[in-house]
Amino acid sequence: MNLHELRPAAGSRRKRKRIGRGPGSGKGKTAGRGEKGQKSRSGYSAKIGFEGGQMPLHRRLPKRGFTNIFRTEYRTLNVEQLNRFEAGAELTPDSLQSSGLLRKGKQGVKILGNGEISVALIVKAHKFTKAAVRKIEAAGGKAEVLS
Repeated sequence: MNLHELRPAAGSRRKRKRIGRGPGSGKGKTAGRGEKGQKSRSGYSAKIGFEGGQMPLHRRLPKRGFTNIFRTEYRTLNVEQLNRFEAGAELTPDSLQSSGLLRKGKQGVKILGNGEISVALIVKAHKFTKAAVRKIEAAGGKAEVLS
């Protein structure tokens, strides 16, 4: 096989439908828009969620609850994921992010107590669960809360 013999898979590429190009095309005259009505006019665009004048679903459903705009969101990490570091290492949110364990975004870091940890580490994070603190200290490490 050579470069000049390469072709797309059969049926994977289709020609663009050319509408409004005469009666022989099968999409002439009204160009597939049917007869009359709002949708046949030029410049028509439906608003997102528009249901033809019927009360839209997002307005028919009852509003419930409350969203606290001051809520602090945390990126979470389990203690078992910390086993990859060498003993005595000091882990901060920045070092965890640069190692690829944490994504960017959200304000704080919370360490959860899922799994086991066998390495003594100094872990600095904004929040810890009780189980996480217990497991980090049992492994000979230290859990420091950042403000």
